Amino acid sequence: MTTSTKLFLGVVLLALVGGVGWFAKPPIGYNNDYAPDQPIPYSHALHAGKYQIPCQYCHSNVEKSKHATVPALSVCMNCHQIGIRQVAGKQSPWLEKLNQAYEAGESIPWVKVHMLPDHAHFNHKRHVGAGVSCQECHGKIQEAAVVKQVQDLSMGWCVNCHRKPENNASINCSTCHY
Repeated sequence: MTTSTKLFLGVVLLALVGGVGWFAKPPIGYNNDYAPDQPIPYSHALHAGKYQIPCQYCHSNVEKSKHATVPALSVCMNCHQIGIRQVAGKQSPWLEKLNQAYEAGESIPWVKVHMLPDHAHFNHKRHVGAGVSCQECHGKIQEAAVVKQVQDLSMGWCVNCHRKPENNASINCSTCHY
């Protein structure tokens, strides 16, 4: 095989590998469909969907903080302490677990779902303040019986949103990177 043939095949192979990488994101580093088991099966479909509890009721710091924060157990108990202890007409062991943790002064060890690399940060306050809806990043959360990461939250996904003229968002690296 001649040198020029080897070079040509090398370029073709590199183009194929690069092309596949361009169109198919690698599974490493992206958490699409990540839905860890939670200590209590909390349903946004029930709370935010059926009962139409606004996101900001439970995630009260989302407009004031860079973190949306997991609600304090006392927020759950605003409803569940006043006698809502049944699910589908039956005593719920999950609501009993919630009540026991509350009475013991403990918290529920929820498992984080949406993750970014350590060198990047996301500020909920700025996005909510700019009018970005929860569904933009979290999908139809009001229909989710189980919370999962529906967007890959990759740099490309974020930058594509920032580049939309109507968003008037910065694309400066320091906006998201430490």
